[in-house]
Amino acid sequence: MRRSKPLALLVGASMLTLAACGGGDGGDNNGGAAQDDREYAAADEVVKNPDRAEGPAYEIKDATEGGDITVYLPGDPGPSTLEPAEGWSVTGNSIQQALTNRSLTQYARNPETGGMELIPDLATDLGRPNEDFTEWTFTLRDGVKWENGKDITPEELAFGISRTLDAEAFPSGPGTEYSRHYFLDGETYKGPYTSGQEYKGVEVNGRDVTIKMSEPFPDMDWWGAFMAIGPAPLGDAAAPPKYGRDPLATGPYKIESFTPTDELVLVKNEQWDPATDPGRHQYPDSYTFKFNADPAQTDQILLSGNAASETVISTDLDSVNYKKATEELGDRMVQQSSQCTSFQYPVYDKTTKGVRQAMALAIDYEATWLAGGQVPGVTRVPANSIMPPGMAGKPDYNALGEPTEFNPEKAKELLAEEGYDESNPFKIVMIYYEPDPLAVKTNDQLVRGFEEAGFEVQAIPVQVDPYDIWLDPDNATNKKLTLRGVNWCSDWPSGLTMLPSLLRTGAAYNTGGYSNPEMDKEMDKISLLPAEEQAEAWGALDELIQTTDFPIIPTAYRNDLFTHGSRIGNFYGDGSIGAPNYKDLYVISE
Repeated sequence: MRRSKPLALLVGASMLTLAACGGGDGGDNNGGAAQDDREYAAADEVVKNPDRAEGPAYEIKDATEGGDITVYLPGDPGPSTLEPAEGWSVTGNSIQQALTNRSLTQYARNPETGGMELIPDLATDLGRPNEDFTEWTFTLRDGVKWENGKDITPEELAFGISRTLDAEAFPSGPGTEYSRHYFLDGETYKGPYTSGQEYKGVEVNGRDVTIKMSEPFPDMDWWGAFMAIGPAPLGDAAAPPKYGRDPLATGPYKIESFTPTDELVLVKNEQWDPATDPGRHQYPDSYTFKFNADPAQTDQILLSGNAASETVISTDLDSVNYKKATEELGDRMVQQSSQCTSFQYPVYDKTTKGVRQAMALAIDYEATWLAGGQVPGVTRVPANSIMPPGMAGKPDYNALGEPTEFNPEKAKELLAEEGYDESNPFKIVMIYYEPDPLAVKTNDQLVRGFEEAGFEVQAIPVQVDPYDIWLDPDNATNKKLTLRGVNWCSDWPSGLTMLPSLLRTGAAYNTGGYSNPEMDKEMDKISLLPAEEQAEAWGALDELIQTTDFPIIPTAYRNDLFTHGSRIGNFYGDGSIGAPNYKDLYVISE
């Protein structure tokens, strides 16, 4: 799952130190003692809890109804569409899956353990696979409704699932990786909007929906937590792209207004029944999400302590305000761990392995982290693998033979071996997100490092989310690039959700265009191994790809710092997705 904040895409690593926040635990409601011993933390384990199947969700002690919460997302353009089948970003999915869109399964915080759990959602359980995991059956629970008051039907659930196979309608959606690869006839069935055919891989029998696989897929219960694996109105009612502007809600909130790159306003969905939902609450009257918020202004609001700050959340903190926030906000600055890695992604067919290695040595990592407002050692630490810390099977190796760090002289040597020098430099063509001042500063540090290492650099400012360019093969600017980026978080705790999504030939977020048929075959083999053998195999393949081809440059593992006002109650992070846990928030009464 991609992170949508463009400055993080550009480099995404930093080194200082943050510890002991417990991977997302919040403090008391009104702040507390400053914590100055923070350091980077690996993601906590997410467990399955099939027994947590009945609503309502756990009662939140002292929670009160009412109030309005405003969430600022500094430098983050947010989702360009609210289409559930297209949702594959941390920002969009964390909001919609928590508040507006239900799916087969869901993640929810266990207040007793503090950890995130995979629990049932629209389904009555976590699914019932056959013996070899080639069929999964889910039963749609009774009493679930659309925001218009109509009952959600098993046929609508089946239709919603089949939509994920339409790669032409939803080219950047998660179904391009999981549904098309694992669902029956996924490689040939083109989806309801492209082929107009009924899909035979999803069957309805009463309230049971059975999904058939092309090969064993033991992770279907995890895939079921995506909003893409949820219902859609039948016929033309959910036709793209119109449906993505105002999709029908099934969760506790519905869309009042949406302006891409600017604002999303959610209000209570009166048709949502808490008795049908074991994981969500509906305490605030509304949520307003402010995308592309100015980082300096946002920090100023939170640090002001005035009335305007009381019911505000920020999803980022500029490192220049880290010390002040530590002292003044105390427990209202919350660290969240997540299984995320940031990358630079050289265009594979325009670079050699030596050039890609030189690029890795030409990044002044700490300088770029600081320029981007990150806290070195806390929100970013150096990365040496594709798979992030906390993921089973993560390997420990150095693809360049030594820890990757800024070494412009070594980079020049590698470039010389590839035939490049001052009279014939390799030209890096890349983009940066100009609306975000921190992204501009990050870009300046990237350019400086590359030029010190002997590269020629053309950095092109863009006004749109860089992914809108990187993922469009027909975009004129994209065709010029020799360096792209991607910032990736695991879709669930498995290497299956890291390596294929980034490195399989033709994968949607393989932004560098890497292609090695032998590595593709290895990915296919691993997915057929017994579940207990897959983690180690993914780790071995991680190392093999990087030491053989070095197609992608891991620049950082990440944590996030969230801040919130004094009247935000029960604030915790969501370690399953690396975002605030919006499901359990309330506004503290004055």
